[in-house]
Amino acid sequence: MITRDKEKEIRKYLRHFPAVAITGPRQCGKSTLAKSIIATVKGAVYIDLEDPEDRVKLNDPSLFLAQHHGKLVCFDEVQFMPELFRVLRSTIDKGKKNGQFLLLGSASPELLRQTSETLAGRIVYTELAPFTLTESVDIKGGMQRLWLRGGFPGSLLAKQEQLSMVWRKNFIRTFLERDLSAFGIGVAPENMRKFWMMCAHLHGQFLNLSNLGNSLGISHSTVKTYVDIMTNTYMVRKLEPYYVNIDKRLKRSPKIYLSDTGLLHALLNISGTSDLLSHPVAGFSWEGFVLNQLTYSLSGWEFFYATTADQAEIDFILKKGKRVVAVECKLAKAPSVTKGFYYLLNDLKIKEAYVCSPIEGSFPLGKGVEAIGIVDLIKNLN
Repeated sequence: MITRDKEKEIRKYLRHFPAVAITGPRQCGKSTLAKSIIATVKGAVYIDLEDPEDRVKLNDPSLFLAQHHGKLVCFDEVQFMPELFRVLRSTIDKGKKNGQFLLLGSASPELLRQTSETLAGRIVYTELAPFTLTESVDIKGGMQRLWLRGGFPGSLLAKQEQLSMVWRKNFIRTFLERDLSAFGIGVAPENMRKFWMMCAHLHGQFLNLSNLGNSLGISHSTVKTYVDIMTNTYMVRKLEPYYVNIDKRLKRSPKIYLSDTGLLHALLNISGTSDLLSHPVAGFSWEGFVLNQLTYSLSGWEFFYATTADQAEIDFILKKGKRVVAVECKLAKAPSVTKGFYYLLNDLKIKEAYVCSPIEGSFPLGKGVEAIGIVDLIKNLN
């Protein structure tokens, strides 16, 4: 059993809120984590809403909850029964105690709110990601394995590279052919597959809805719908531009990244480390890996990028309160940055800057910029 970083946070929330929702992509370990938590709570009940036998128990939800009054009840895949939320709200208001419900969902809080009655003031959401660097530190292969295979347990823990790739290919097929329709999303699997493939080829690059629509033979509004679907189901993430008034014109289009590098590599048929390092996407893949790990491991930070019309760029700008940090990603043991990077730091008045590379430790690059490994970068920002 690999301890998840979120476990302490979830246990804390159960002490302070009536309901806690764990959201995150399918197969990222939500059920395993929830079962380990409720195993330590006397009388706790687990219900899988994908299981027909468990759904039968909820023919009368009010009666079921009355029978288990005072117990922690865990509902897995809660998005499959949105009508349950009305009963939960009533039960919570009558019970007037914390730690009544643990809800698991494979769609984002935004998507869940569209199909359920709000539990505002009664529930707190926390997102569980696939395995992170800190969680997989003791796994053979370490960071290199996590980057290549991605963080989904079924892929990362597979005994062979081939089996890992098989798992990821099957995950992609199941997501397209089964999960989307189960979420109530009526998109043809083949259309979404083409879109997902195009996102893989555009990983780390600008998102132009019109150009993407022209390539796929669909309207830009349909592309926007596809982006929203994949964002709400944790398959892709958008990185917005950093807005600040400077003389140089900054790009305004968002960038798009796949949320798991293992799925990126599966879509591009990259099966091994040597294939990855020789592939044109390698640098963008490393950039996405760094973004995912920072996003999963840091709390309270906002993430942006900055690129000017003359191509001076900063991969990531992180903001938390008054602290603003620039992060450039370089897939090199001896990284360097362009003059444009320094010029943009000066224009944006950013005093703290790092170049994140696959190294251990850190060393100065000059002019207030430090080369650093991703583990140490996360420590610095935490």
